[in-house]
Amino acid sequence: MAMEQLEELAKRYALEAVRADRRGQVVEAVKYYKKAILVLYKLIKLYPDHPLRGAYIETVKAYEERLKQLEKGAPPLLVSEAGEGEYSVEEFTLPTKPKVKWSDIVGLKEAKIAIKEAIVYPTLRPDLYPQGWPRGILLYGPPGCGKTLLAAAVASEVDAVFFQVDAACVMSKWLGEAEKNVSRLFKSARNIANKGKPVIIFIDEVDALLGIYSHEVGGEARVRNQFLKEMDGLQDKNMKLHLYVIGATNKPWRLDEAFIRRFQKRIYIPPPDFNARVQLFKMYTTGLKIDSTVDFRKLAALTEDYTASDIRDLCIAAHNKVVREFFETHEDYNKGEPRPITMMDFLEILRSRKPSITPEMRRQYELWGERFKAL
Repeated sequence: MAMEQLEELAKRYALEAVRADRRGQVVEAVKYYKKAILVLYKLIKLYPDHPLRGAYIETVKAYEERLKQLEKGAPPLLVSEAGEGEYSVEEFTLPTKPKVKWSDIVGLKEAKIAIKEAIVYPTLRPDLYPQGWPRGILLYGPPGCGKTLLAAAVASEVDAVFFQVDAACVMSKWLGEAEKNVSRLFKSARNIANKGKPVIIFIDEVDALLGIYSHEVGGEARVRNQFLKEMDGLQDKNMKLHLYVIGATNKPWRLDEAFIRRFQKRIYIPPPDFNARVQLFKMYTTGLKIDSTVDFRKLAALTEDYTASDIRDLCIAAHNKVVREFFETHEDYNKGEPRPITMMDFLEILRSRKPSITPEMRRQYELWGERFKAL
């Protein structure tokens, strides 16, 4: 059976399961949940490279959890105010506001300036922007370089309501409702913005939702079209709402060019440069016992193409090395302390931990940026 047929079959079983569940028909609901799970497992197994594989896995988990609840005598599913099968807005909203500040982000000076120009300044003084301001901002670059941190920092800076979205939550644990989820998300965001509160919709791994793939089913196409419609609705320069869409991607070349145009700001988030790596080593060793032999500048010189996450992992690994040594050499581990981390510890860790990216990967981002970069 073809992938498109499998997804349609899973969708049909899922909708039958939800309808039966809401009517309190437990036997029917269990039967169709199990059928949907079997089909989704087949999809996951047959198409391991599908961009929505993660969404399918999350869907299976949700259905399996619902089966456990039904076995324990759980009451029927309630119909939400939004309608059958849709997510509540709370499932898109972070439970606590991001507490990231600009000072928490090392380096990325050019990116910070571009984001301030796109979001912070227009929010603070909209009267200075009679021609409007960008509503779509794309952050692209290797994983672990600070894209999510930047989005969180700007949300903190303007005290915005922060919606965090990914393919799994949009494609919906109730299959067939994805485009309604998108519509409802933007409607809720507009309602909040209409009351004068800035809103940021952050779409992580945006290529999984808005990319181009050789195998695409109807549900994905409908979601993409709904996103296009919603983002087009934000472009009116006379609309003074502070509602922004920030997309983050490690694979910008997968994005549909129609969506690339909707992101008026397209900002490269590169691996940290030499000075940033020095600062990252200092930041990630704060609170650790560091020997005087440790030369952060030398470590920075040795870690070109290491991401911020790579450097954090190096520091954690060096610390764990001396802690492990402490436990292995002390019979009474309740006494004494691990020795300071030395330069030799870092050099030993570096021999076994390579960077996440390569010069070829970096060049791929730069080539894409030469064509589409828009600061």
